[in-house]
Amino acid sequence: MKSIAVLTSGGDAPGMNAAIRAVTRYALVNGVEVYGIRRGYCGLIEDEFVELQLSSVANLIQRGGTTLLTARSEEFRTPEGRKKAATNLKKRDIDGLVVIGGDGSFRGAQKLSEEHKVKVVGVPGTIDNDIYGTEATIGFDTAINTALEAIDRIRDTASAHERTFIVEVMGRDCGEIALYVGVGGGAEVISIPEKPTSVLEMAEAVRYSLKRGKLGSLIVVSEAGKPGHSYELAKKLEAEVKSPVRVVVLGHIQRGGTPTARDRAIASALGIGSVRRLIAGRSDLMVGIKGDLVVDTPLSEVVSKKKEIRLDYYEMAQILSK
Repeated sequence: MKSIAVLTSGGDAPGMNAAIRAVTRYALVNGVEVYGIRRGYCGLIEDEFVELQLSSVANLIQRGGTTLLTARSEEFRTPEGRKKAATNLKKRDIDGLVVIGGDGSFRGAQKLSEEHKVKVVGVPGTIDNDIYGTEATIGFDTAINTALEAIDRIRDTASAHERTFIVEVMGRDCGEIALYVGVGGGAEVISIPEKPTSVLEMAEAVRYSLKRGKLGSLIVVSEAGKPGHSYELAKKLEAEVKSPVRVVVLGHIQRGGTPTARDRAIASALGIGSVRRLIAGRSDLMVGIKGDLVVDTPLSEVVSKKKEIRLDYYEMAQILSK
């Protein structure tokens, strides 16, 4: 293999830069040229390639976001768009492509592989931790720690004002962020798409908390594909408990910031793993983390199977909130 390209696609996640760095350095050490593609699949179609050197990724591991930028591409969803993308790779004699992103990015990568025989390896980069085939995605650890720090501060205010706070976290239609943050923050209620909690159940939990002498209550909810839905939820809950309910939507603050040590380590291992597989002639797969090991999952499975949430953690949270 003489040359590879790397892109980031979909939502940004802390640790993406660490993965770009690992891909670049490992490839160059092994005599493989590396091209970065700016703005994801948009840049792949619009021919936004830049050759990467060791100096290109210096002082990058600690930075959030993605130095290659990211964007959504409607054109790439079409056969014509994917043909343009494949043509741009072939005219540069690029032998393999590393795609750092989430499930939508991997669907695009699989199509590119199927239709144009492009050798592709996926690296899971999303704060949602919703990708089949890996225990952890790049950015998840940073996101939950960012959210947890905010929740600890909100808990202080909730107690000071004797109020209930609903804290809405990201995650699309996956409850992983809400679950881990709720457990870590000692929330009285955790509501996730996989185990939604009714307003009446929330009200019961708040009343029980007050009965125990707690000054404030904390409810962590997943955005559940409907960002901002917590405001309507708060109105209904106020009517039930007859006391103030405040809402904090953490939003995109969870995506930014310096990646944690764990995210840097995972990103580095997966970045190296992706290049190793391309050099070995393997493709159409995603590298993931299982325990301390880098494992492979065919892209066809990644995009067709759903990752199961840790319901034992949910049960644990219910016990600890009593």
